[in-house]
Amino acid sequence: MAPLRILLADDHTVVRQGLRKVLEERLDWEVVAEAGNGRDAVRQADELKPDVAIVDVAMPLMNGIEATRQIVKRSPSTRVLVLTMYSDEAYVNQMIKAGATGYLLKDSADVDLIQAVSAVSQGNSFFSPAVARFVLDEDAPQLADKGNIDRYESLSAREREILQLIAEGKANKEIAALLSISPSTVETHRARLMEKLDLHSAAEIVLYAVRRGVIR
Repeated sequence: MAPLRILLADDHTVVRQGLRKVLEERLDWEVVAEAGNGRDAVRQADELKPDVAIVDVAMPLMNGIEATRQIVKRSPSTRVLVLTMYSDEAYVNQMIKAGATGYLLKDSADVDLIQAVSAVSQGNSFFSPAVARFVLDEDAPQLADKGNIDRYESLSAREREILQLIAEGKANKEIAALLSISPSTVETHRARLMEKLDLHSAAEIVLYAVRRGVIR
C-alpha cells in the first residue's frame, strides 16, 4: 500500500519540523515537501500532487487562501487541511470557499492533527470545535463587508498575487522578478486591481489588504 503523501506549508520552520515529527510517527505517512510561503506551496503541490496539503492562513508572497484556491485548481486530487491560529469566521468561510476540506486550530493540533489528516485524506471534512459552528450553522451571518468581498472575487489570480505583494511593501521591479513578468505588466495589473477595488494609493492598498485578511 502506497504511503499517504503530505505537503506542509507554514512560514515557521520550527512549526514545520514539529508537524513533520508528529506526522511521520505514522509509518504509512510521508511528508514529501515543505514550503515556507504560499507560492512555493502551490508549485510543490503542482509538481508532487500530494494526497494532503496542510496549509497555514498567513504566509508571505501568497497567503493561504489564495494558495488553497490554486492548489485545488492545479491538483484536484490534493485535499487541503488548514492549520492556523486564526479562528475568525471570515477566514473559515474564505478557506472553505477556496476549497479546503478541513480547518484545524494550532492550539488543538497536538490532540487532533492525526484525526484531521486521516479525515480529509479519506474525503471527509474536519473542523475544530471552535470553528465548526461557523460551518454548521446555516443561519450564520455573512461577512459584514459584502461589497468588498464581491469586488475582491472579481480580481484575477494574478491580480490577487500582486495585491498581496504590493501590500507587503514590494516595489514593481521586485514583484516583476518574483513573478517572472515585466515591470510594465505589473503596473498594468496594479492599475486594474486598483480600479476594480476603487483604491487610489499604495496606502489604501495596504489598508484594504489588512481589512480583507490578505495580510496580517
